[in-house]
Amino acid sequence: MTHAARNKKTTAPTEPKTPRKGIEKPADNVVDLEMSTGADSHMGLRLWLRMLTTTNLVQAELRKRLRTEFDTTLPRFDLMAQLERHPEGLKMTELSRRMMVTGGNVTGITDQLEKEGLVSRDTDPNDRRSISVRLTPQGRAAFDKMATAHEQWVVEMFGGLELNEKSQTHQRLGKLKQHLMNTLKD
Repeated sequence: MTHAARNKKTTAPTEPKTPRKGIEKPADNVVDLEMSTGADSHMGLRLWLRMLTTTNLVQAELRKRLRTEFDTTLPRFDLMAQLERHPEGLKMTELSRRMMVTGGNVTGITDQLEKEGLVSRDTDPNDRRSISVRLTPQGRAAFDKMATAHEQWVVEMFGGLELNEKSQTHQRLGKLKQHLMNTLKD
């Protein structure tokens, strides 16, 4: 099989079964990256593509539900989640680092949330160029509702696995994560 044939993107086959209550069938245009490898592909590559496909499916569903239920986006939710963990606030550069996005993206999201009264910006009295962002009481209340729903959605989506299967997968991915952290140093 040629490299181009292995990398050809196809759509996921449709499921004949009815989806579980509350979980819609993935859109027909969701690319199943696992289909881009042949049966003779290295198992590490196949595992990576399965993890990526699964992540994409979960993220697409979370994005859709956040938009539908709360008229918000996953990046806005992620920024608010970072601030919820740090009630004292975080500097814009730290938010950018934690979210792994550019400072411009953080600024744009922060601008929107500030206009809606969900976050506030504070200038550091020791460094007027440094700005910290924190959730407002209104932002904290809005985030609490979203976080509760988000947690329920994730639990529901992983409901196809038994508790011991989730635990084993978590442990094995932890082992892989540690291996990568030990071997892929800057």
